[in-house]
Amino acid sequence: MHCQCITEFGADLEPLDRQDLDPTGSEIVLEIVAVGVCHSDLHIRDGGYDLGRGERLSFGERGLKLPHILGHEPVGRVLKMGADVPTDLDLAGNFLIYPWQGCGTCDDCLDGKENFCATPRFLGVHVDGAYATQVKIPHWRYLFSIGDMAPELAAPLACSGLTAFSALKKIEDTMTRTRPVVIGAGGLGLMSIGLIHALGGLAPVVVDIDPAKLDAALSAGAYAAVNGKDADSADQIRAVIGGGARAVVDFVASEQTAALGFDLLGKGGKQVLVGLFGGASPWQLPMIPIKSAVIMGSYMGSLTEFSALMDLAVAGKVPSLPTKTYALDEANAALHALHDGEIIGRAVLKKGMKA
Repeated sequence: MHCQCITEFGADLEPLDRQDLDPTGSEIVLEIVAVGVCHSDLHIRDGGYDLGRGERLSFGERGLKLPHILGHEPVGRVLKMGADVPTDLDLAGNFLIYPWQGCGTCDDCLDGKENFCATPRFLGVHVDGAYATQVKIPHWRYLFSIGDMAPELAAPLACSGLTAFSALKKIEDTMTRTRPVVIGAGGLGLMSIGLIHALGGLAPVVVDIDPAKLDAALSAGAYAAVNGKDADSADQIRAVIGGGARAVVDFVASEQTAALGFDLLGKGGKQVLVGLFGGASPWQLPMIPIKSAVIMGSYMGSLTEFSALMDLAVAGKVPSLPTKTYALDEANAALHALHDGEIIGRAVLKKGMKA
């Protein structure tokens, strides 16, 4: 198998060739057809997250061994199966892999919340991922047929789609009454616009600082798009929604966007932080009880939520994102373009593309 690997944190990926993968027990090996390129991949490549106030979460200090293969949004075809995989399973066609895999035996895993597992084995994060020609998964329950969807359009559902879906489910009770505010019009923000419509919510107000991404948000169905650089951006948003926000979903989660989101909240409002841009919390603590505000995080999504999302997607109810495809050996070019803000929608490494 061929793969693109982190061999040094902060440096470009390097191409490596390894032995083909072999499954045992309930394991399955898939040939990768497409794999999404995510902002989280940038953080992993660079070795950690900015926690603010001079602190940093280091993947190396937490045990991530190099070389490491990125890639947690994979679509693949089944190549090999372990002896414990039922022979009557229909494993023909292309499958999207649920990447947020846990130990499989703890209470959270048994409840379908493997993304909460205390000993996670997230694909491309804790174990080798899919910037490769092959990937191995521990169980067939992680395979979801994509039906007739194009692999490059299905791949981002494993992270950007699921992450947006899980965050929106946390504010679903307010979306039909007042317009939600979405901060960030990257892949997750754009994905959330279509999902809000699919869930029956009112079209959101979207905030970004890139005019091209604001245009993309309007094209995707946003009710309004506001430039966060405007000095009166908060007033513009309040004017559109008619007062304080009941729900703000922040797909950036920098100190600046977190401050804006909290400023927008009305009494009893909910602020959901999704992005991992970094920094420290900017809120005035007395204002949290005064507003009776709810501030919560949302990290990926559960296996149960992924199943619900895939039902919507296969039924054609989840609009696809603008997508730029690259060859596997162009992984560094895709990461650089993502880092530099040049990707509108999502970037995907796709089998068969010329390097």
